[in-house]
Formats: sequence, structure tokens, C-alpha cells
Amino acid sequence: MSLDWLPREGDLKDHDLYGDEFFSTEAPGVKYELHPIVDPKGNEVEGLFSAWVVLNNPQQLNSYTTEMVKGVIAGMHKASMDRRVVAVIFTAEGTRSFCTGGNTKEYAEYYSKRPKEYGLYMDLFNGMVDAILTCKKPVICRVNGMRVAGGQEIGMACDLAISVDTAIYGQAGPRHGSAPVGGSTDFLSGYLSFDDALWNCVSCELWSAYKMKLKGLITKVVPVLKDGDKFVRNPLVITDKYVDDGEVVYGEFERGEKAKEAKGILKSAEYDFSMLDKEVNKILYTFTNLFPDCLMKSVDGIRQKKRFFWDMNKHDHRHWLAANMQGEAFLGFTAFNTKKITGKDVIDFVEFRRQEAEGAEMNEELFEAVLGKPLEDN
Repeated sequence: MSLDWLPREGDLKDHDLYGDEFFSTEAPGVKYELHPIVDPKGNEVEGLFSAWVVLNNPQQLNSYTTEMVKGVIAGMHKASMDRRVVAVIFTAEGTRSFCTGGNTKEYAEYYSKRPKEYGLYMDLFNGMVDAILTCKKPVICRVNGMRVAGGQEIGMACDLAISVDTAIYGQAGPRHGSAPVGGSTDFLSGYLSFDDALWNCVSCELWSAYKMKLKGLITKVVPVLKDGDKFVRNPLVITDKYVDDGEVVYGEFERGEKAKEAKGILKSAEYDFSMLDKEVNKILYTFTNLFPDCLMKSVDGIRQKKRFFWDMNKHDHRHWLAANMQGEAFLGFTAFNTKKITGKDVIDFVEFRRQEAEGAEMNEELFEAVLGKPLEDN
């Protein structure tokens, strides 16, 4: 029987909804790239690729603008629809940050006090998380630097995370006028113990990559700093297991003079991401040598637990976040956005609680009382 009626390669249908209109090589934006799959000997595998969705806003620590959110959605969909793509690498430009969440300048100067507009923005944000959780290719978070706030949330939506050891992890919500309900309240307790999940969620402490690996949040940690031709571990983090005051110290940050010295090293050191990419390539080659549909059925089965809680809560969270832009979010984002003027990135929390205890209205008088005052030399 002749099979001439079957479609040839050039006749295959294009199922991509977006095209390339939401991608850009200019910052701020999102880049979409195809990288060849490589075998363990470093040889390129002909015709097979990983799709790199790259946050490109390094001057603002790869915080995502509204247009960048659209780019991530488009990138995940484009990769899903490309038959040649084995998996997605979700990463960012630069050495300092994977992502610090939403763009606080945009939040403070446009979305604050505009709950309707922020609600529309949250529809896009929810669509970004959905796009990661429903991508029909495994999604690997290649963590090239800090993964904080909304950056932590979109990172946890990914299937695996390979991290440099200079990365830090954490939330910012309750300290900066919001709640981490863009995924952290849904995902964290699936990775960490309930106590650790709650404390990490609300304390806004920043934890090291080693600590997060120890607690099960990420897949692997690799060094990125070079001293001559050798890789060295992050000097800001304690990587020896010893007991101090009855607790095992591992993955905690150095303090005092050691921390000051370590920060100087981090600023001047050479960064080399080759070990990070080597580990990413190992995973990609493993995926390449699996049945693709069996692989995705397995991945979706694991994702389903994340999606259950995310889908159950995301719409209610959207409405609360929009309403919150009238009050605490306005204060939090404004304080952060004006820190160069005031020298403070947070409000006066004690005064705010006093004002609330006295039944003060959420008005300009209260805002003036709790927001930082301009520095004298400004």
C-alpha cells in the first residue's frame, strides 16, 4: 500500500499561536533560542534541540515586565509545538540573577492604586505559570543567580532546577506589600517541610542554594566561580558540616568580616557557567533517550500535584492581589521603588501597625506617616 498521501516534512502544519512577535534581543525582553542537543562526548545531535526561554533584563535583576510575561508564555507554547525540541531551558542573562519577580518600578509607577489594571496583569501572570505547568516538554530552570519572590514562583513551576552556588532563594511578599500567592503558597510545602515552607514563605529570609538543595527544593548545585583554572565554591556560604550551638551548620551564610571578605571576592571573581551547562546537557541527553510521549505522561503525572493546588487557588488569589494594590501593595512597592531617595526599601512597620490599631484610614496622611522621608542630600 502506498503511503504517498502522508504529509512530508515541508507540509507539516504549524501549531504555534504566537510566532516571534513577543521575543526580542533587546533588554528588557525575552529571548527564544534553539540550542543543539549534545551527547556525552560533546557532539551535536543532528535535528534535535533544547528551546531556551531567556529573561533578558539584567539591569533590573531580570524582573519581568508585562511584555516579558507575554514572552515567557509565547516561548513555552512555541517549544511545545516544535517537534524538534526535547526540553525547555528557562534561564536568564547575566551572573547576578535568574529573576527577582515582577518589575517593581512598573508595579509602583503604573499598577499601584489601579486594581483593575493589576487584575488584568495577574491574568497574564497566571497564564505564564500555566504555560510552564502545561508545556508539553520538560522545563528545566537553569538558575544563573538569585531566584527571589515571583522569580522563585516561576522557578518552582518548572520541573527541575540546576543552580549555581551563588544563587539565593526566598520570598519578598509580606515585607514588600504582597503575599507570595503566585505559586509559593501552593508549591513550597510540596518541596519543604510545612514548617520550613511557612517560615520561608513569610519571613522573607534569603537561603543559599546549598541550603535549598539540602532541603529538597532544587535538583543540583554547581560552583560557578573560577580561581585560575579551578572552580571554587561560593565563599559567602558555609559548606562544611559542623555543629555550632547544637545545630549542624551547612548552607548558612557567613557573617561579619568573613561575609565582607566573601562579598568582595564575589564582585571580582571570574564567573564560568560551563559546569552548570554540563549538568543541563546531561539531563537533556537523558530526556533525548526516552520515549517522548512516555516521558511527558510521566512529567505531567508529577506536575498534576502542583497544578491541583495552583488551579484551585489562582483565581481567588488574582482578585485579592488586585484589591491589595489599593493599600499595602501601594506602600510596599512605593517604598522599594523610592529606596534611592529615602535610603529605605520598606515602610515603618511599627508606625503602620500603630496607625491601624487606632483605626486610621488608608489615605494620604497614613501613607506619608509610614513611607520613608527623602535623604537630606537628595
